[in-house]
Amino acid sequence: MNSKKVYFWSIAGALAGFLFGFDTIVINGAEQELQALWSEYTLRGSNDLFHGLIVVGSALWGTVIGAMLGGIPNDKIGRKKTLFLIGLLYTISAIGSAMVTDPWLFAIFRFIGGLGVGASTIAAPTFVSEIAPAGKRGRLVALYQLNIVFGILVAFVSNYLIAINIDAEAWRWMIGIEALPALAYTLIVLVVPESPRWLMLKKNDEASARKIFASIYPADEIEAQMTLVRNSSVQKHSTVEKLFSSKYKVPIMLAFAIAFFNQFSGINALLYYARRIFSEAGLGDDAVFLSTVGVGIANFIFTIIGVMIIDKVGRKRLMYIGSFGYIVTLTTTSMAFFFGWSSIIPPALFLFIGAHAIGQGAVIWVFISEIFPNHLRSKGQSFGSSVHWWLAAIIPAMVPALFTSIGAGWVFAVFAILMVFQLIFVWKVMPETKGKTLEELEKELIKN
Repeated sequence: MNSKKVYFWSIAGALAGFLFGFDTIVINGAEQELQALWSEYTLRGSNDLFHGLIVVGSALWGTVIGAMLGGIPNDKIGRKKTLFLIGLLYTISAIGSAMVTDPWLFAIFRFIGGLGVGASTIAAPTFVSEIAPAGKRGRLVALYQLNIVFGILVAFVSNYLIAINIDAEAWRWMIGIEALPALAYTLIVLVVPESPRWLMLKKNDEASARKIFASIYPADEIEAQMTLVRNSSVQKHSTVEKLFSSKYKVPIMLAFAIAFFNQFSGINALLYYARRIFSEAGLGDDAVFLSTVGVGIANFIFTIIGVMIIDKVGRKRLMYIGSFGYIVTLTTTSMAFFFGWSSIIPPALFLFIGAHAIGQGAVIWVFISEIFPNHLRSKGQSFGSSVHWWLAAIIPAMVPALFTSIGAGWVFAVFAILMVFQLIFVWKVMPETKGKTLEELEKELIKN
């Protein structure tokens, strides 16, 4: 097996995750400055609501649409061309957002970047899962998540360096600098091949698929790989078969549940509003910025651990670890806000990030990319991503108003309670998928 080539292609495809992480978090360093800049704009009489839903939320709404519709180009034009288009969207968004003087134009360009984020959560995990051998699939697809958190870390560091070195309109530099990695990614993705499974199942191009399999597997394994794909469900069912049928209720339920619990952990609320949360805890400006960098570092370190062990210990065990970590750290953070234990909040949230990174963070995109059949994988990935991003748009958008109305303590308490239900889901419902081919998982999870 040509491991070097598989890793290179996987990393190249997963670099979409770097831009996902950078684009999602770069607003963290700029959002308070933008709220002050556009303080006269309101929605239903509230500047907090305008700021949350329009200025910050615009990228999230784009992400929702990108996740809902991203499966269409992924199936029609292929994984590779979709990844290339995603790079263009990121580049346009970064340049446009940095140059505007109006919050509505800012929202439009951020929306365009959000389309790229949403589509990348479909195209990148699908591409990597379809070229990766079963025994390495978890680790390789999890490279997408590792790139996400690396992008988050770089965004936190970039924001910090710009904030201490640029006084006037620092937000333009924070957001506009993304154009550099976006353009680099767009060029890099040109060298990856198309998914061999897509070529066989969507284009009926076995010759091209064989060449790609031949560059990955030894000669005596190529035909076996092609036979697995030929014998998958697309050969037994119509390619226009509907995703939402009773036959596929198990993978649909699993995708919904893992996406639902991912967002109700409060992870995106913390990442988008880390500065605001640490300010609420009473930290000074310098300590706030350094704490947000600490969040990025903790996220990156624990994600590396998750990526390294996901194919050894399995998806389910990582979710157990993450669930217990969520419950302890979210409860601690809630109590710290109620009782004024401000010094406890940064380490508690660093550990919360660690619990997320080694659990949900490492598992979600791997798991969703594994549980749907070959001919419906893009649609299934789109469904799971859409649930994830609908909630990622709604929950963080409500954070400023919720912190003002009920307080941070109650917000974190609700997140902690919901993580108890995630633990029950992992214990009673979630299957283990490690070490099995996509076609073996299809047979196990699809009801005939």
